[in-house]
Amino acid sequence: MATLKVISAGTGSRKTATARVTLVEGSGEWKVNGEKLEDYIQSEALRDYLKQPISISGYDLTKVDVVAYAKGGGISGQAGAIRHGLSRALVKADETVKEALKKAGCLTRDSRMKERKKPGQPGARKRFQFSKR
Repeated sequence: MATLKVISAGTGSRKTATARVTLVEGSGEWKVNGEKLEDYIQSEALRDYLKQPISISGYDLTKVDVVAYAKGGGISGQAGAIRHGLSRALVKADETVKEALKKAGCLTRDSRMKERKKPGQPGARKRFQFSKR
């Protein structure tokens, strides 16, 4: 087996998901947790969302493979984590794209998390039904 030449790598996170994204010399393939991107993330909207940094930066990915390992959270959180990690990897590979990615919000970690459940109620905001009598 030939060794892969790593171009750059980045770590991203969203909600409770984290992802390690590596850009490797190749032919433009996407692998997430060992599966093809289309098999792992069925939603076309999420796939377009995580490919957003590439269209913004104008980086040519025909000679590069994207290998991502995502864990924690759900598919949408993992897609956001991959997008964040990919943005960081692109900046490591080419510093000139940093300003465009930063302006588009790709380098900012989305800090929105699930709100915690409070005591004395069934959820974060929901209350038990009020009984007058």
